[in-house]
Amino acid sequence: MQAMGHIILREWKRILRLPVFYIVMLVIPGLLFSFYALIYQQRDARNLAFAIWDEDQSPLSRQLIFLLQQRETLQITRRVGTEAEVKQLIQNGVILGAVHFPANMQKDIYSRHQAHVTLYTNAASLVPAKLIYKAVAEVVIMGSSGVVLQKLVKTGMKADRAMALANPVKLNSYQLYNASYNYQEYLVPGLITVGIQMILIISSMLALNYEWKTNTMQELYGLAKGSALLVITAKTIAHLVFSWVNFILIAFVLFPWFGIGVPVATGKFFLMYTLLSVACIGIGMFISALFKDVMLSGDVALFYTSPAFVFSGFTFPRWAMPWYDQYYATIMPYTPFLDAFFKVYYMNLPMHYAQADINKLVLFCAVMFPTAILLFQHQFNSSVNEQAA
Repeated sequence: MQAMGHIILREWKRILRLPVFYIVMLVIPGLLFSFYALIYQQRDARNLAFAIWDEDQSPLSRQLIFLLQQRETLQITRRVGTEAEVKQLIQNGVILGAVHFPANMQKDIYSRHQAHVTLYTNAASLVPAKLIYKAVAEVVIMGSSGVVLQKLVKTGMKADRAMALANPVKLNSYQLYNASYNYQEYLVPGLITVGIQMILIISSMLALNYEWKTNTMQELYGLAKGSALLVITAKTIAHLVFSWVNFILIAFVLFPWFGIGVPVATGKFFLMYTLLSVACIGIGMFISALFKDVMLSGDVALFYTSPAFVFSGFTFPRWAMPWYDQYYATIMPYTPFLDAFFKVYYMNLPMHYAQADINKLVLFCAVMFPTAILLFQHQFNSSVNEQAA
């Protein structure tokens, strides 16, 4: 225990003294996480530039335009007269969408003919396009129901009966766990936690083989009495403590400052964060024990961690990915962490809902640490034989 304490203190001093450690573990997290939160400071997509192409010029089309103007999602910035003009404005990035009310729309509706309203959106901007569609669809459905309602009332039908016929099925929708489609609330925690995975794997990847680069491996060998188990255990504890420092920064500084997160689920977030941290440290130690060369280890760590956000299923469901991408997602600890994070943090469910994901994170630890110990013990023994020779 005394030797372990010496190695832990020694590792803390190295982290605080060597730029390769303190920049990655202490400086970059605060800057990077704040930058992520500031990107989505607006929180949700509002006032999306939108154009009107009104060939009908009727009281009905003016009423629909008025209703569109009341939508926070849309900001009507242009009036256009042709389809070519709509496409040109979208291509130039001036607008994100437009709606076309055809000539004789009101006349066709009143004469019981179907009218065709056309919506143009820039689907290259996927989320804004969906928000525009949602806003316009609600207005058009509301407007068409209103026309039918007026016609029925004019025939002498009672208002409640007319309403039942004009709108026979009423849809009640409830958006759970991100009702306002808040970018900051939804994306920032995900970006921060995937950043934590990368930071922890890279910093712990340097924990062992950087000793060779700084010519301090023999000193470490003497402190540990040649025990790779002692070295990896002590360094894991040292790096885990610094990961908790970043947890404090995330949960008690950044989240409250930007008004995001689910405070009541902070305890469960801490447990999942700790499991992710230990799993990432184990992977970093494994890479460090596998390759003596720091540059090669760094390349491997970056190649392994870089696609984590894409393959995790955060923005696109994993089941819709090719099987080889799904397989790649399973060999990253961020994937089960993210599944558990949604359940116990966003949804604030009990921990047993995430039991399968917890088991996967524990499996990472159970495989990576023993393998890293065996590989590093071989490095230790080899270094002694080289010194003796």
